[in-house]
Amino acid sequence: MSFSPANITALVIAASFAAGLNIYATVFTLGILARTQWVSLPPGLDSLGHTWVLVVCGIMFAIEFVADKIPGFDMIWNALHTIVRVPIAALVAYHASSQLTPQMQVLATAIGAAVALAAHGSKTALRAAVTPSPEPISNIALSSTEDVAAVGLTWFATHHPVIAASFALILLGGAAIAARALLRAIQKPLRRFFGTDEKEKRASVEPLA
Repeated sequence: MSFSPANITALVIAASFAAGLNIYATVFTLGILARTQWVSLPPGLDSLGHTWVLVVCGIMFAIEFVADKIPGFDMIWNALHTIVRVPIAALVAYHASSQLTPQMQVLATAIGAAVALAAHGSKTALRAAVTPSPEPISNIALSSTEDVAAVGLTWFATHHPVIAASFALILLGGAAIAARALLRAIQKPLRRFFGTDEKEKRASVEPLA
């Protein structure tokens, strides 16, 4: 890929979205590509090909692959990773844009952090809506889809960054809409339940008055 500002920005958007889904899979994929030199990446990302980076990300990817598919525990895992996915995505964006001007590099870093936060937030909201389901298949299917999307989108971004970035933004919009709809669907029964409960409490207190 050519290292034009447009391509680097597109790469940052796509990779940051993938990082919001699974930071370890994203960094591991970029690291493998940098190590094998399968594709040309921005020079700032060469450090991702170091052995220790690949080993740590590979181990953490394996752990997350299991942890993220356990209903209930996945919510704790995702909440804790708010302080992991967003900062690392911003750091990757910072290094990926090292060839740009300082102002553009700061902007690319901010974009990377914002996209990763939005993707992470949408993922967490969707998981909050799906986790209460009594069967584990929906959690496993959703988590597996996220893993595949993180790896696939990262790889595709290194070949066709603009298309990958467009696809990431479309997915982000769709995920946000789906998460909002699912959360509303859950909130309605809960509001009815608590509303009924409140009425019963008032009814029991009024005769005593």
